[in-house]
Amino acid sequence: MTRLSALFLISFLIISCKTEKKHTPRTINNVNITEFKLDSTSIRAIHVIDSNTVYYAGSRGDIGKTTDGGKTWNNYILKYQDSIIPHFRSIASNGKDLFALSVANPALLYKVTGDNKGIVYTEQHEKVFYDSMKFFADGKHGIAVGDPTENCASIILTSDGGNTWKKLSCSQLPIFEEGEAFFAASNTNIAIVNKTVWIGSGGKKARILKSTDFGTTWEIFDTPIIQGDGPQGIYSIDFYDENNGIAIGGNYAKPDDNCANKAVTTNGGKTWILVAENQNPSYKSCIQYVPNTSGQEVIAVGKTGISFSNDGGHTWKEISKEGYYAIQFIDSNTAWLSGHQKIGKMTLN
Repeated sequence: MTRLSALFLISFLIISCKTEKKHTPRTINNVNITEFKLDSTSIRAIHVIDSNTVYYAGSRGDIGKTTDGGKTWNNYILKYQDSIIPHFRSIASNGKDLFALSVANPALLYKVTGDNKGIVYTEQHEKVFYDSMKFFADGKHGIAVGDPTENCASIILTSDGGNTWKKLSCSQLPIFEEGEAFFAASNTNIAIVNKTVWIGSGGKKARILKSTDFGTTWEIFDTPIIQGDGPQGIYSIDFYDENNGIAIGGNYAKPDDNCANKAVTTNGGKTWILVAENQNPSYKSCIQYVPNTSGQEVIAVGKTGISFSNDGGHTWKEISKEGYYAIQFIDSNTAWLSGHQKIGKMTLN
């Protein structure tokens, strides 16, 4: 063996032995939740900064926050033309400014910088209803999605950090079937990894819209999630990386049903397979991967309680009967929750 061949073999063996450290999935039996009461508002959208700071957007024009871990809460009510109090179900941040988007007509997108508040996008249409909003990691590109006003999804984009927003035309989007729309359940029917974004639909069809270029061009893929009726479909999705994702939902009108309401993908959303079929959890409004757990640990929350999986969503265990709408993690052990007239801080045991 020549010296060059020997060096190549040694280098190959060293490289081959380097493997990614895999997370050992935990067994979680219960959780501790510290609850903070927030009267007269329903909160389906939160934006978490860290263990002490979380923002929320609520049902009576509320935008609020805590910066001391929930000991105190600051809240103010936004109005439009001193008459319309917007109902928020979407909140997002570009890393500097906060944005809150209202549902129903007129759609009002507020930009909040410190104590300064202004509207950066409005849309008036009898069918307008925006469901969720997120920014990409670069802080420049953002996306919000709403129900169809024509025969396609309503999607607005920004590429300047949220200063200006533009709605895509139906010629740039897949055609929707009559009765296909979205759910404004937890601000999590949008998932983003790098430049790729996925959106889950419901109603007549339960499908996945996908773009790999910040929302400029789109594909659409079928899923086996329950569909065909108004409250059926995908309520929440999450992706651990560009290939591995999970979707959950069900039938809001029949929250105890657990038929065809959970599915996973390993090819970036092109195809999906049902998991935990006819097993718990039943209807959930939000699902999220636990950070730094190699895509193995997953939490799903809804009005039916909180469930945990340590095998990527294939099997589940109920860990709390407390009802919440949304969850967002701080780290692998701690998360904030939002619900009806309350916010929770959860610690995994």
